[in-house]
Amino acid sequence: MPLDPQLAALLAFIGSAEAAPMAEGTVEDARRGLRTLSVDLRDPAAVPGVRAVEETTVPGADGDLPARVYRPDLDGPLPTIVLLHGGGFVIGDLDTHDLTARTLANGCAAVVVSVAYRLAPEHPFPAAPEDAVASVRYVADHLADLGGDDRVAVAGDSAGGNLSAVVAQAFRDEGRPLAGQLLIYPVTDMAGSYPSHTENAEGYFLDAASMAWFQRQYTGDRTDLSDPRLSPLRGDLHGLAPAVVVVAEFDPLRDDGLAYAEALAGAGVPVEVRTFPGLIHGFVDMGRHSTAAQRALDETCALFRTVLHG
Repeated sequence: MPLDPQLAALLAFIGSAEAAPMAEGTVEDARRGLRTLSVDLRDPAAVPGVRAVEETTVPGADGDLPARVYRPDLDGPLPTIVLLHGGGFVIGDLDTHDLTARTLANGCAAVVVSVAYRLAPEHPFPAAPEDAVASVRYVADHLADLGGDDRVAVAGDSAGGNLSAVVAQAFRDEGRPLAGQLLIYPVTDMAGSYPSHTENAEGYFLDAASMAWFQRQYTGDRTDLSDPRLSPLRGDLHGLAPAVVVVAEFDPLRDDGLAYAEALAGAGVPVEVRTFPGLIHGFVDMGRHSTAAQRALDETCALFRTVLHG
């Protein structure tokens, strides 16, 4: 299927800014760029409403982390989803993923706790997975104060999908129940090479040069990338929580997600997988630009809502 025309127009608009490629700029430039796209250019009137938003903190592995609790306009006990944002482990924060958090709260009928884990290069690996696991442990121990029932799940896009998969493996190892894992175009195998890495290497928002730049910031000069906390595909996948894995056709990370979904199924883990045709990396924040992206996001929420609510 060809690239979605509305997303092609968005890519042309981004290209017209004539900004330096991310891989040639500074970390601060990259963070400002994402904020411009995801926060500054959005219409506040189009932001989905929720019943309440609360600023808070949760314990990380080395101190408190900023967090934000989103409550949908629903009564009764609800599951709780911990959202771990994307951004290559380097960029992204509570504000850049505010729309995603609101959408998940409404679409999945759940309380969402969005967590700002420590970012590289200031805090390289393994700070992010350590924070992710610590923060979800805390949420799991305080469900009565959050969603109110005994279900806790994880969700994340890109780097956040990687961290969600890592948390799912850690919770399995600790014997802690996890209701589900929503992995949106996740990074699953930093040690591997897949056709989509080259097929979609340029021209589709996330490119190969940016992926390499993110990895350098996150892992430094580390050469062994097979640690399951970096490459969860290399870990033991048996006994994990039910998963929803969604990927985009024109995404360098498409095959990372598909390989993980296939491996989960092979390990006996219930998994729903979707490849959305015509879409690109980052589509979960592009519904206001693309009807097809919004449909994909709606379907993603419906799939995970079914995992959580049956």
